[in-house]
Amino acid sequence: MKKIRAAVVGYGNIGKFTLEALEAAPDFEVAGIVRRNGAENKPAELADYPVVKDIKELQDVDVAILATPTRSVEQYAKEILALGINTVDSFDIHTQITSLRRSLDETAKAHNAVSIISAGWDPGSDSVVRALLQAIAPKGITYTNFGPGRSMGHSVAVRAIAGVKDALSMTIPVGTGIHRRMVYVELEEGADFKTVEAAIKSDAYFVNDETHVIQVPCVDDLNDVGHGVNLVRKGVSGKTHNQLFEFDMKINNPALTAQVLVCVARASMRQKPGCYTMIEVPVIDLLEGDREELIAHLV
Repeated sequence: MKKIRAAVVGYGNIGKFTLEALEAAPDFEVAGIVRRNGAENKPAELADYPVVKDIKELQDVDVAILATPTRSVEQYAKEILALGINTVDSFDIHTQITSLRRSLDETAKAHNAVSIISAGWDPGSDSVVRALLQAIAPKGITYTNFGPGRSMGHSVAVRAIAGVKDALSMTIPVGTGIHRRMVYVELEEGADFKTVEAAIKSDAYFVNDETHVIQVPCVDDLNDVGHGVNLVRKGVSGKTHNQLFEFDMKINNPALTAQVLVCVARASMRQKPGCYTMIEVPVIDLLEGDREELIAHLV
């Protein structure tokens, strides 16, 4: 069977783990890596792969895995979908997902391609769990409690603020879906802390949560990519009350995000043109292997 040729766009934390996940997947082959600096200062682990500045320089790409900051996803996805190449991403601003879906759906359909968006672990695989729990207890409340752990999206957003040299945003669960953001910043020389603090607290990533900004001499001394989630739903099945479900995990944040991206890259090859979120994709399409064997094993 022909392998799926995937390009990794961006080579930071998620990009590196995405490459590892692709190398471990028997139905994929790496078409190449797209980096801002191309092959300049090419890391040793990329020696066997084409490394380019533009995806147009790669051959026969089926799907592009966007390991880029959330706020650049739409631009990259539109450019790549216009080439007829599928895209998958881990866009993580929950309030903007539906508008991104509408935008990319139009582009994907116009170019006979597929885009699967917001496919990390939250939003992403956790979204699938939330959907399942709501299906089996249609009335009720679901609480998603993140952490304690490092939020990659929030940390990237802070590093983009003028005056910030490095940043770590920790998500602390207070309970019942309420979170505290602990943001540790290492400032550029001459930067004003109060100005940076105000910019962080007004950013869309932080504006709805209790946020504390703390200046530190070295963010790297604090850095840990561990994270986790606890999902709880208490609700009603039919007319029966007091149904309680719980899902819990502790994870390496970028490694799990990368694995989910590879799963949805596979699923993208099995969908009709258009843009999807993970709850719209059949779960079996995420899996490698013979469909009947998967059914026999998992059902």
